[in-house]
Amino acid sequence: MDEEQKIAEAKIEAKLEEAKVEAKLEEAVVEAKLEEAKIEAKLAEAKIEAKNGSVFAKRFTHCKSRLCKIETRTWVAAAILILIAVSYGYVFLTKKSAEKEKETVKITVEKFIKDNLIQPGTELVIKDITKEGALYKLAITVGSGENAQDAPVYATADGKLFPSAPLDMTKDPKAEGKTAQAPEKAEAENKTDVPTVDLFVMSYCPYGLQMERGVLPAVEALGNKIKFNLKFVDYTLHGPKELTENVNQYCISKTQPAKLDAYLKCFWKDSKGAAAACMKTVGINVATVTTCVAATNKQFSPTEKAVGLDAVENKQFGVQGSPTLVINGTTVASGRDSASVLKAICSGFTTAPKECQAALSATPPGAGFDDEIAKSAGSATAPAASCATN
Repeated sequence: MDEEQKIAEAKIEAKLEEAKVEAKLEEAVVEAKLEEAKIEAKLAEAKIEAKNGSVFAKRFTHCKSRLCKIETRTWVAAAILILIAVSYGYVFLTKKSAEKEKETVKITVEKFIKDNLIQPGTELVIKDITKEGALYKLAITVGSGENAQDAPVYATADGKLFPSAPLDMTKDPKAEGKTAQAPEKAEAENKTDVPTVDLFVMSYCPYGLQMERGVLPAVEALGNKIKFNLKFVDYTLHGPKELTENVNQYCISKTQPAKLDAYLKCFWKDSKGAAAACMKTVGINVATVTTCVAATNKQFSPTEKAVGLDAVENKQFGVQGSPTLVINGTTVASGRDSASVLKAICSGFTTAPKECQAALSATPPGAGFDDEIAKSAGSATAPAASCATN
């Protein structure tokens, strides 16, 4: 670790500690103001009762009822104004405290990702942070230029856990061994207006191809109602050709995303590998992809044991096999037929659109390439089968 990196990390540590101290001070101020508000409210109430019980009683025989009512209302109005002023101050301080909490979470997540999930020197930008229930959703960008990856990550409001694996940000994941696969849920736990759908595969895994066949009709039916990302498991099982094709598909999705679906449908046809022919058939700019592949290989130095293209999300969700479906940060168990996939994705909407009623096939697609499926016609495939090391 060079001196500049040590200085940068020291600055982040100092900033994090400062934010924590300021957050605690703000909380103390809010609590003090709240107590002060309660005391002032009680004093105002006591003044009203005393005025009503003594002063107004004494003056009752010397004033007209209308004048007494006016004085009583004056005291009541004064008390209400005091309560409004104190309440406004409390709301203001609470808002300020929430902003401090958000900043603390942002700093914690940034430090955790840099220290544990990406290679030293890799650029990381947190573009936005919003609170969704008990969680903070952070829109991050990892890397730069054509290889920049946009991804949502989640953190608990106390700045401790990194759902949905979950990862404890107060501990070193490197010292705790391999991250466990996140337990699969029946549906997305987090609801959004535009769900994020991440499908993790190995490009030559037959079960990954099976899931792609089920996912794409659902993705096409929903269109721009969702954000779909094809991502890659952080290791390979099918030799150098799979590593090469992972990078190839990664670059197509980055540089010419509108042509990815057509490319995949072409790629599925031949197990011998038809990348070059499919790029020509689909009309993909080969020069652009070639430039991206060179830059990606330089940035990530991918190997069969550590692909690196989507390392952040692999660790965040504990991805261990192909396929793995993640919707709004929840690892979801879904059938591989398009109807089941559509239902799973639609569970991530705040309000499901009419496209969720699309009539899609309920028949599970075949596993593998078209030529392999044709040879194994009639053989059964376990619906939960996957490519994994365990």
